Amino acid sequence: MKNDVVVLLGRQFFKKTFSKKSLLALLLLFVAVLTYVTINGWNAFEDRHENIEHHQNESRDSWESNPDKHPHRMAHFGSFVFRTQHPLRIFDSGLESYTGNSIFLEAHKQNTANFSEAALSTGLVRFGDLNIALLLQLILPLIIFFIGYASIVSEKENGTLKIIYLQGVSMRQILLGKVLGLFMVSALFFIPALIALWSIAYLENHDMNSELIMRSFLITMSYVLFFIVLCFVTVIISAKSENSNKALLSLLGGWLLFFIIIPKTAQVVGSYIHPNLSKIEFREAIEIEVAKQGDSHNPDDPYFNKIRDSVLKTNNVTSVKELPFNYSGFLMSKGEEQSAKIYANQHNKLIESYEKQNSITNGLVLLNPYLAIKNLSMGLSGTDFYNYTNFLSQTEIYRYQQSQYMNTLQMKFISNKAEGSEGKVHVVDKSYWKDAPKFDYKYVAVFETMKHQLLTILALLVWLLLILIMTYFSNRFKII
Repeated sequence: MKNDVVVLLGRQFFKKTFSKKSLLALLLLFVAVLTYVTINGWNAFEDRHENIEHHQNESRDSWESNPDKHPHRMAHFGSFVFRTQHPLRIFDSGLESYTGNSIFLEAHKQNTANFSEAALSTGLVRFGDLNIALLLQLILPLIIFFIGYASIVSEKENGTLKIIYLQGVSMRQILLGKVLGLFMVSALFFIPALIALWSIAYLENHDMNSELIMRSFLITMSYVLFFIVLCFVTVIISAKSENSNKALLSLLGGWLLFFIIIPKTAQVVGSYIHPNLSKIEFREAIEIEVAKQGDSHNPDDPYFNKIRDSVLKTNNVTSVKELPFNYSGFLMSKGEEQSAKIYANQHNKLIESYEKQNSITNGLVLLNPYLAIKNLSMGLSGTDFYNYTNFLSQTEIYRYQQSQYMNTLQMKFISNKAEGSEGKVHVVDKSYWKDAPKFDYKYVAVFETMKHQLLTILALLVWLLLILIMTYFSNRFKII
């Protein structure tokens, strides 16, 4: 019987709200914008995907088409690698508009990612990239607040709430009924968005057991939980407000505070408390550290002279020309190993500074469900900061392996009597360029993503628990 009353109140609210022509017009406008965003995002993704594949293949062809050459010259010839964008970027572009998508890899030098969309676009992109997630995270909550702000307070104002209560309906049932009705109305808006999400997953991969389907399922559950929380919050504020104006102002103020001011302020505060090195400062720090450790290109460097003396003693020879392998290649491999460690150390420090900046925002997810759903959505869509740094790590591992492969070729095939890398004598056959490993970018596994998003998941569950507790004690709310 109690459940029947809740369902009846929910259906009544749904019919009453949906009977307004303005809501139908708003729904049609929302679906039209959603359709445009989805189609535009899909076309943009396909174009970027084709460009990435084209340039990656072109870079590889350029690498393999090199003539017979000294391996060290080949190592400095370098190659480009590109980040393959995750298909769910169509749903939530996250940080991908602001991070680079290609890196030039060469020996002894680690370059940064370049060619971000924000850098190549007008300043308008810095206000946000319009996508499906943005509509669900910012626009739909505002619509829910406008639809539900008067759900209970209007019943107080016209005296019908008192009548319903006197008929034996508890305040808890009234709240649950209004929440159910509001959720049914909001479902008309977010279900088309989730259909678009599942369409992306299906068109990209028909295997229903794929990781892409798992990501889509987790995103769906997360957003459903987020909207349940919003519906409860809206109805509870309506119940506790004295009149409709105060309810609307409270919800609009909350939207402005939690969805706009707090996220932006947290970013500014994080950057202020934990400043990071600029690109020039970062490069300078690496060069200073390399100079302290030793320069493998300097024949008179004390550090590498000690290595030379040790190698000569170990092989019982008096000159590097008597070694059974090319000493310059060996020296370059040691220099590469050293510079890679220095870069990794400095890069880890830089990433830690960014993570400390982000920790301000991440720590607020327990107080702000918007930040929780935003972080979780980006993580599952493969577009958050962790996915970006994972790309940087994969490229550095590949760069190091490629450089050491060239050094190994030099040690094996180049004579110690070679005085340099010029000319046609001291070279390696071009067939070895094809044997160099290809770059194969791997997406972060969904299980690893969920481990990094445990706090955000916990935050949404905590919010759900709190509102359920408030609903349980809702009989203490004022009826008049």
